[in-house]
Amino acid sequence: MEALVVIIVAIVVIALATAIAPKLGIAGALVLLLIGAAVSLLPFVQVPEIDPEWILVGVLPPLLYSAAVALPAIEFRRDFGPIAGLSFLLVILSSVALALFFLAVIPGIHPAIAVALGAILSPTDAVATSIVKRLGVSRRVVTMLEGESLLNDATALVLLRTMIAAAVVGTAGLAADERIGLGFLPAFVWGVLIAVVVGAVVGYLNLRLRALIGHSAANTAVGFVVPFVAYLPTEELGGSGLVAAVVAGIVTGQGAARWFTPEQRMSDEHNWRTVELVLEGAVFLVMGLELNAIVAENIEQHNGIGTGIGIAAGALALVLAVRAAYVSVLVWVQSRRARGRQRERLEAISARIDAIAAGEEPPPFRSAEAVASARPAGHRGRRLARRQRRLERRARVTKDPSDPRTQRRLASMRDRVGRALGDLNYYQASPLGWKHGTIIVWAGMRGVVTLAAAQTLPREATPDRALLVFIAFAVAAGSLMLQGFTLPWLVRALRLQRTDDDHLDRAEQSALDDELRGAAVEALSAPSLRRRDGSPFSGELLERVGTRLTDPPDDDATASARDLLELRLAMIEAMRTRLNELSSGGGYSTPALRHALAELDADQLSLELRLDDE
Repeated sequence: MEALVVIIVAIVVIALATAIAPKLGIAGALVLLLIGAAVSLLPFVQVPEIDPEWILVGVLPPLLYSAAVALPAIEFRRDFGPIAGLSFLLVILSSVALALFFLAVIPGIHPAIAVALGAILSPTDAVATSIVKRLGVSRRVVTMLEGESLLNDATALVLLRTMIAAAVVGTAGLAADERIGLGFLPAFVWGVLIAVVVGAVVGYLNLRLRALIGHSAANTAVGFVVPFVAYLPTEELGGSGLVAAVVAGIVTGQGAARWFTPEQRMSDEHNWRTVELVLEGAVFLVMGLELNAIVAENIEQHNGIGTGIGIAAGALALVLAVRAAYVSVLVWVQSRRARGRQRERLEAISARIDAIAAGEEPPPFRSAEAVASARPAGHRGRRLARRQRRLERRARVTKDPSDPRTQRRLASMRDRVGRALGDLNYYQASPLGWKHGTIIVWAGMRGVVTLAAAQTLPREATPDRALLVFIAFAVAAGSLMLQGFTLPWLVRALRLQRTDDDHLDRAEQSALDDELRGAAVEALSAPSLRRRDGSPFSGELLERVGTRLTDPPDDDATASARDLLELRLAMIEAMRTRLNELSSGGGYSTPALRHALAELDADQLSLELRLDDE
């Protein structure tokens, strides 16, 4: 009974904090952290020790899955290179730098445990990045932060497990270093590979299974277990269960438009928002509640918390310094993408494809000297040049435009060129400057993963375990408090242009609407246009509708009105099919595509409700 009361009170507190926080101008997560810390200081409050497995297994998989479902996949693909660098290389560099620092300031610490603690403090947290979203920072920055926080757990946790294994075995010195060096890379590759495979399979099976389940409540129940179905077998196979949950979420999020019904998509969105709100709030509330016990243990074993706070402050400063140095290089490299001069070449290839498709003589390519002068330097320039040469070779061997194989080849080439031009437009429309780099550095906060991972340190191999756990807690809490409270001020000081998720580019949305209306008009003359029961529409009705969508008359009881409603449903399906095709092309942003899909879903549900009421 007491546990039930605690859960009820916690949910009410989470809901109230989430509602009040925007009025206070701070994130709800920080409010909950302060509430938990204040409650933990009350003398009559006894906080039981929470097994970290409950967080690692019960909380993180659904949280990361929920974030992955909503991840903008097009933008994620475009910036996968820098996201992968932040998720792997930066974690390794930070772990090594922190390990050297801990070896210098903590006497007698095992080298493997020093690296393990560095791995604990290195990854940013997916929960913490929620603070960034409400500030209206560039969507590209938010995508990079979300992608980093979703993937860097694999690097950190695999490195942590390897270091703990080395420490428990008792291997020290050079032998431990050799064990670590030889064991980490294969373990990491296997952990990520098996996670990607299992996560992709679970995500695909989730789409197919839920597409067959018509009962809405049963469908929702299946959706809730997906992150755990991806996590558990992956962990048994030695992979990263968290990455598997992320991959399953990405696959589900991208396939939802094709496989799920509008009701399923809207239900999933609201359900996972609720789950994310409760779990995220519970995590920060628990972090605050554990403060008193962690501090008391350090006072008992280390005569105070000054040592732990000092080491935590140094570790936080070091990890931010390493992050700042890495992000500086990253921003410089990414800025070269926006200055690339490859647009003319891609447009020339596109013109050649169009000419071949029309049966005309394609224009000649530019001279080798002109091509060489227009190519950007460096690795990306060489990669782009190779891709252009492949496209050019395919264009040269394309002969008869009426041949079906030639048409498929031209369509494939046109899609690839269009995707490359879309990527280039994205880089030039959302360039990364030093201001964005500053936000990326300061928004890289630590959170629940750091705290939960610290609790997995073995007592037998870590005599100073209480100190190390306190350092991890202090870094996570200090990062959230310091960076979380000052991030809004920093955004205002940098005078970055605010980009709200609810605000869409009107020109882009108008162009997308035109595309969908064109698909609806084409569907009117398609012989495959059918009612929901499979029967065809009358020619008189199609002729009357013509080339525009008309609203049905007020008298929905007439047969003509019902036919019009059925026709509008069929046209919505054609528009959704066209929207799925555009989603893979890269010509439109994810917010614009999702907004259009939401409008189609709302229209379809409204029409179906009116038809079912008759």
